[in-house]
Amino acid sequence: MSAVEDTVKDIVVKIVHCEREILKPEATFQDMKADSLDMVQVLVALEDEFGIEIPDEDAQKFKNFGDFVSYVEARVAEKKGNA
Repeated sequence: MSAVEDTVKDIVVKIVHCEREILKPEATFQDMKADSLDMVQVLVALEDEFGIEIPDEDAQKFKNFGDFVSYVEARVAEKKGNA
């Protein structure tokens, strides 16, 4: 597990109050029992934690936890590459 994935899991567990064990790549937001407010809070927390911006158009494409992690990892790598 990458450090980014671990941090994303920590944030999701804290905000959504779901069990860490269900956060597998294929887990949907319904599996997490996350509502739209939860997801907005998670996005804001991720933006703050990693210093990235997640546009609404991109966030709407996330279908599962794996999409979330892959996107954040790519944005973090992109940010490091531009630093």
